[in-house]
Amino acid sequence: MKKTLPISILALALNLFISCKEAPSKAKEATETNQDVTEEVQNFGGLALYTVRDTMGTDPKGTLKAVAAAGYKNIESAGYADGKFYTMSPTDFKNYVAELGLTPISAHQGSVTLENADAMMGDVKAAGFEYFVVPVPPMGLFKSDQATMSMTGGAANLAQILDTLGEKANAAGLKLLYHNHDFEFKKDGDGIVTIDYLLENCNPEFVNFQMDLYWVTMAGADPVAYFEKYPGRFKIWHVKDMDDQGRFAPVGTGTIDFASILAKKDLSGMEYYMVEQDMTFDGLKPLEAIKISHEGLKEIGFK
Repeated sequence: MKKTLPISILALALNLFISCKEAPSKAKEATETNQDVTEEVQNFGGLALYTVRDTMGTDPKGTLKAVAAAGYKNIESAGYADGKFYTMSPTDFKNYVAELGLTPISAHQGSVTLENADAMMGDVKAAGFEYFVVPVPPMGLFKSDQATMSMTGGAANLAQILDTLGEKANAAGLKLLYHNHDFEFKKDGDGIVTIDYLLENCNPEFVNFQMDLYWVTMAGADPVAYFEKYPGRFKIWHVKDMDDQGRFAPVGTGTIDFASILAKKDLSGMEYYMVEQDMTFDGLKPLEAIKISHEGLKEIGFK
């Protein structure tokens, strides 16, 4: 204000009063806008809740709050029993995660059978999920010990089961995915590479895939080569790193070249990705690991 302008004390006081009233309001608006921008930037990516399964078992609501606070936007469940997700009814689960700003994308349903599929898929749909994921060969076909994983029944049998489940999922308004480990990328007793058989014989209208990048790498296969051979079939990725001992590691701290894989996401058909870490080591807690992974996602360029 120029001193040469004649302004009365009353006018000056009134001007100051108005300015003081407006300033906090404008500051508040700016703060709210900045908060919105910050939230939009920070909250991205998905988390497979299998990573934090222990605390999800004891304190599901508190753990989900921690997942949201770590910056994740999407979630994948791995805890369904007696028609409930982590002891919550499908509707209660859907409402609670919505309160936290989390979006349920995919559900790992390892206990699915041809007999219980319709009821289970109804619950998955009611909980707000889009994808129904078969995490291993179902109905007792999956075999595992401390050293190896395998399956019985053969690739053709599994393909037939997945096609049937895929049709059921479609009828329920869901999309079915099969999740790999390493054994599907190796020849079975009949000389068949199971994942190749599934990709070539399952109906793509009803069955697609969740590629676990760690297990593909562990099998000695190349994710990008699979994208090129079977474009558009890998709708969700599991993103987890591998340390120099071959162990699970937080994203960005290991040896997997995620940047090269991410460059081919459109070719792969990827619509979502989920951080997953089956185990943590050297005293690192899962809830700490997911924070490290979220920072790794940002540095690599995941959005």
